[in-house]
Amino acid sequence: MLDKNQLVLEKVRQLYESLFYHEGYGELKIEMRILKKGQKEVIIHCGKQYRYVVDWIPESLNKKAVL
Repeated sequence: MLDKNQLVLEKVRQLYESLFYHEGYGELKIEMRILKKGQKEVIIHCGKQYRYVVDWIPESLNKKAVL
């Protein structure tokens, strides 16, 4: 059985691969906090982003085009 540190490393690897093959932007961040009794809390933030570029006409120009 894997110890907890190995489980964390395996999860980081899985998330990295997921972001690598994602057809968009993504981020992976790891935080560590010292706890009591020789422990650390490991927090993994992982998010995928989908970005789009859309056309936009300012309202002032849009009204002039209608007149």
